[in-house]
Amino acid sequence: MDMNRRDFLKRASQTAIAVSSSLPLRSTGKESSSPIPIVDTHQHLWDLTMFKLTWLSPPLDRSFTTKDYMEATQGLHIVKAIYMEVAMPVEQRVQEAEYVIELCKDPSSLTCAAVIAGSPAEDGFEPYIMRFKGSPYVKGVRGSFSSAQQMSDARVIRNLRLLGELGMRFDVNVPPQSLAEAERLVDQCPGTRFVLDHCGNVDPVAFFPRDRAVPRPAQHSPEQWKQDVARLAAKPNIICKISGLVDNVPGYPLAADDLAPMINHCLDAFGPDRVVFGSDWPVCLRGTSLRNWVELLREVTAGQSESDRRRLFHDNAVKFYDLAL
Repeated sequence: MDMNRRDFLKRASQTAIAVSSSLPLRSTGKESSSPIPIVDTHQHLWDLTMFKLTWLSPPLDRSFTTKDYMEATQGLHIVKAIYMEVAMPVEQRVQEAEYVIELCKDPSSLTCAAVIAGSPAEDGFEPYIMRFKGSPYVKGVRGSFSSAQQMSDARVIRNLRLLGELGMRFDVNVPPQSLAEAERLVDQCPGTRFVLDHCGNVDPVAFFPRDRAVPRPAQHSPEQWKQDVARLAAKPNIICKISGLVDNVPGYPLAADDLAPMINHCLDAFGPDRVVFGSDWPVCLRGTSLRNWVELLREVTAGQSESDRRRLFHDNAVKFYDLAL
């Protein structure tokens, strides 16, 4: 057995077992006998009998419904979820938003709010978003940029400022190489609340030890990512979503000690009051199950005080998204 294969099997075994031991403690706190409730701030759902998605590939090339989500979250103490847009074709965006609003109205659904799709670089953004003005369920927008330079476009800045005036938020979902431009964008919209998705789309491979067998080259410098995240965290109007890490290296199981450097940096940079948990389900299935992702994050944060862990998993999301639980 070569080193790559032996290393892979060792890490797969580590990931498959729900561990109870923790990383070296960073702080102490008395553990409660009851589990901390979880608000999932990054839930994806899609029904392929209703919508057409062009980006799906195994294991995601099927419908993922509320029934599937209920099964995936069983026993995890997830009490509410916030739907995140799923890159629908532009012509189906309104239908997607209306679909999830109806889902939020269902008292039996864990989904209670939504971040819908939108393109702040487009002329039609204002009339589109005004359709949802005052909705208690539409909490914000996520949209992509064609280039890093587009984030400095006057129309983009104007539309993101409009979101702030409407009491909505904007999810920043950019590659690590664009975090510096994202910082300038956040700085120009001080009245708008932003969310940094997926820890700035950090690449776990960038933090592997030098002697570690790796499945591919790192996609960015670890030090540059740390510096850019710290600069973003210095802006008071942005929080960080701890999500999207386990699926960044598909087919290569990650353990808690792989994730800890990135998670701990975000926790330190943003502080305990500006971090929230997101499952990124079912996209997380590219790397591991939702259950295992929750267990890995619990392991990484085991040394945090119970108060700080409650903020991460529940309280900050309730406050930031104005959830009525």
